[in-house]
Amino acid sequence: MSRNKERVGGVQQHDSAPPPQTTHEERGDVFSFVVPTEFVDLPSQGRFYSEGHPLHGEDSIEIRHMTAKEEDMLTSRTLLKKGVALDRVIQSIIVDKRINADTLLAGDRNAIVIAARISGYGNVYETQVTCPSCGEQQKYTFDLNLAHVFHGKTDLEELNVTDNQNGTYDAVLPRMGLTVTLKMLTGKDEKSLISGAEQDRKKKAVEKSITRQLSRVIIAVGGDSSPEALKFLIECLPSIDARHLRFVYRQISPNIDLEQHFECSECDFEQDMEVPLTADFFWPDR
Repeated sequence: MSRNKERVGGVQQHDSAPPPQTTHEERGDVFSFVVPTEFVDLPSQGRFYSEGHPLHGEDSIEIRHMTAKEEDMLTSRTLLKKGVALDRVIQSIIVDKRINADTLLAGDRNAIVIAARISGYGNVYETQVTCPSCGEQQKYTFDLNLAHVFHGKTDLEELNVTDNQNGTYDAVLPRMGLTVTLKMLTGKDEKSLISGAEQDRKKKAVEKSITRQLSRVIIAVGGDSSPEALKFLIECLPSIDARHLRFVYRQISPNIDLEQHFECSECDFEQDMEVPLTADFFWPDR
């Protein structure tokens, strides 16, 4: 009979003491899982950040792979309405929390976004493309792994541009002959440009995309950085000089080159085109 008590259904002695606690290491469970990270090459190579910035002189930045938390941010109606969903994602995946995403240069932000998309959904990007020749809309596949880093043109003599070695450049205007000083756009600048364009559309006013961008890029004219001098220059800038400045900025601005070859399935038209970043970019299965 005494042996039967040890079997199922027998009388058992209960220990009133609480069960011993185990650590994550002892359990070896999923709670000890660490989200993988990777290092992303910065197009700027850290050349345009001030000495006090965490990325000053750094050629890469460490980011976490995207998780469901970041997907929530990308689908949040509140964040999308405010236009800050992507900014929140960038800030969330940066490992070094001393870095403010708003202070990142535009090209460096683009590099982070491309890397996050590849780690989250793969390098194959299928989206709708309109043929520039026949206008036919079609699905087209791009390989994001083919994107390459552009560090900015260094041979600037033919452009009459001088690298000031402090994150700014001096460019001589071909028509006016004045020397203007340029800086790189940051995430904060880009948000301001987008917000300004939205305000123009809401007011049904003429969109000031060109002059607004110039006002963010130009920081001095002839050494004068006063708001009055900059406002006067931008309002009176001849088109040939404005066009020259936009061209110069593209040449000196570090960025990710997403230009890839396109072939139309309808008319056999071929050309290199910039990869369009549509809603499919972060939601390939929609």
